[in-house]
Amino acid sequence: MSRELGTVDHGRLLEAFRIEARLLGEVAHAASPDAPVPTTPGWTLDDLLRHVAGTHRYVLSWLRRGRRPEQWQRAPRPGQSVAGFYESSHEELAAELAAHDPATRAATWWPADPTHGFWRRRALHETLVHRVDAEHAAGADGPQIPADLSTDGVDEALTLYFGHRLTTMGLSGTRYGTVGFHAGDHSWTARAGPGETEAWRCAAPEADTAEAVVTGSPATMYLWLWGRTPVTATHTEGDHELSAQIWALLRLATR
Repeated sequence: MSRELGTVDHGRLLEAFRIEARLLGEVAHAASPDAPVPTTPGWTLDDLLRHVAGTHRYVLSWLRRGRRPEQWQRAPRPGQSVAGFYESSHEELAAELAAHDPATRAATWWPADPTHGFWRRRALHETLVHRVDAEHAAGADGPQIPADLSTDGVDEALTLYFGHRLTTMGLSGTRYGTVGFHAGDHSWTARAGPGETEAWRCAAPEADTAEAVVTGSPATMYLWLWGRTPVTATHTEGDHELSAQIWALLRLATR
């Protein structure tokens, strides 16, 4: 029985992860490794590639050990290039993910989804967001993100990072209130306040009853939630302070 909690099926997630991983590598190969990454201040493109490769190794360790790893490969081995470290990491992770039915149980950091499918989704969005970062570093204009992946990324940012990770970090808002989100044909509501952060999918009319309503294309909303566009990139009606609170809390959750 499938446990898909996202908006995209697991086969598509794995295919998209492979594509995004390849694209990121191609962008990095074509640009200077010392190029600064505007969307992650203080990093060069080389730093970005190391980070993504290390994250892929981190996920591999979770899957192979069946628990949160304390140690994993974070840098190239002696004699290995950064590009080689990156290529081997994403290729091994893709093979590991493909080897398991996404509905089978796996150790994860989200109790709502203790399956291999969780890692297909997480690996994809980690890689996709950083592919966008790499394209900014390479000077590309307007990175393209498929609408279905953007929508799923909005869902993950709200339900996993805002709705779950902030709680595990002991962080919450200073003001009570709800914010509705519209991205294409999909809508969500997020609620924040002292000791409370949660988010859920909903029908558009329910989202419209929130004290603030944020609207944008799926791609713009995705990048907005991940802090890759200015806070003003989306359109907000109602209480702007409440929408800014959501954005600020996500900066803590996704750092």
